[in-house]
Amino acid sequence: MLPRTERLILRQMTNDDLPDLASMLQDPVAMVAYEGPFTDPEVQHWLNRQLGNYDQYGYGLWAVTLQESGQMIGQCGITWQTIDEVQRPEIGYHVKRAYWHHGYATEAASACRDYAFATLGITEIFAQVRDINIASMNVAIRTGMTIRSRFVKTYRGVDMPHFAFSVRA
Repeated sequence: MLPRTERLILRQMTNDDLPDLASMLQDPVAMVAYEGPFTDPEVQHWLNRQLGNYDQYGYGLWAVTLQESGQMIGQCGITWQTIDEVQRPEIGYHVKRAYWHHGYATEAASACRDYAFATLGITEIFAQVRDINIASMNVAIRTGMTIRSRFVKTYRGVDMPHFAFSVRA
């Protein structure tokens, strides 16, 4: 069973989620840490990568939905990322701007952390956060993570300093 909380249900995304995913990934304010909003093909590629992760690993970034309405308000989950030149399990999270400041990202990320430890047997989980993204740093800290290192990730042709946060089981 995938993670759920008092307020949230996490589920696999489908192609039907493309409009909700696009509303997050094409928001220029929400995507400032990615150097701007995604194009339609980039959003489709992002979704396709998650669908592939589900097939390959059984997990990836999941749709975060409100229990009360089923509305998709974000995505959160576990993917494999290169952090400090090593493949590591990472919790990623994005929440639609209309739902910021309600604790949803921390709630979803904490559920993913617990799922990684209890269900997947992962002993250390990471979050990579661009050094300008204070809100995401705060989510990592609230899930019990501390900074382990600083590294540079090149994304969309831009060298972006990141912090590697992690927490151990």
